Amino acid sequence: MANEIGIDQSGASRMVIDQSGASRMVKDAVAAGYLEIKPSASDTRRREVTVTSEGLDLLHDAHLWQEAVFDQPSGQWTDQQRAEFHHAMLHLLARSHTLDTDGHARPDAP
Repeated sequence: MANEIGIDQSGASRMVIDQSGASRMVKDAVAAGYLEIKPSASDTRRREVTVTSEGLDLLHDAHLWQEAVFDQPSGQWTDQQRAEFHHAMLHLLARSHTLDTDGHARPDAP
């Protein structure tokens, strides 16, 4: 299973970062050993970024940390309360993709 990430100009803008900032972030992650860059097998003008085993370990540890932090305030919630919160967060995330950085509806939003 490949763990590939593509960062293009549109992806960088969704992250609210310019192309050069995204490139620096990738370069720093490569230097830290979390990502690997290889030439694309299908297009020699492109490069593919792959998550290394160290990157996967970091991501796993980050998820464990997030769960622990979430469990602190929500540890006494019922299963129903957790499900309702989960549903509300999914709704919030879906809605956030329809807004621009100023909180206004994007003209291209569904």
